[in-house]
Amino acid sequence: MTKSSENVRRMVLCAMFTALVAVCSQIAVPMPWGVPINLALFAVYMAGTMLGPVWGTASQVVFIALAAIGVPVLANFQGGPSAIFGKTGGYAIGYILTALLTALLTKALGRKFWSLCVAMVVGCAVCYVLGTIWFMVLTGLDLPTSLTYCVIPYLPGDVIKIALASLLTIQLDKRMPKI
Repeated sequence: MTKSSENVRRMVLCAMFTALVAVCSQIAVPMPWGVPINLALFAVYMAGTMLGPVWGTASQVVFIALAAIGVPVLANFQGGPSAIFGKTGGYAIGYILTALLTALLTKALGRKFWSLCVAMVVGCAVCYVLGTIWFMVLTGLDLPTSLTYCVIPYLPGDVIKIALASLLTIQLDKRMPKI
């Protein structure tokens, strides 16, 4: 494969993972306090593990750029500056760091189930820290209340997403050529 065709392949995969995050964002359950349960982080983990640090991060930068210019890619078909800078915007922006850290840690720790899980847990934690701080600043709520709204109800689902993303990464590794 030529260098040019390899770059095209990477750009196409980057676009596909951007689209996957957009689709997974719509698979959402709204919550009364405004932070929906969705599958976006599952796709972000996959972008990090399958595309690596550069292209996985790029896919999330493109996702946030699309949201910022008004494309309704965020949960509940939201987009635009008000969505990005709204109370859940910190979580969406956290996708960039989540993909980067998941990819870097996967590279450092290896691609076994438990090492993938560790990489994804760290990525998830960083997303939660950034998003929760952002949520607290915009809502004026204290840390315990914010954790109750934004973190604790989502942990069981995140365990499932991380386990499934780790298993899927291992299965895709067996079937896809390396990039």
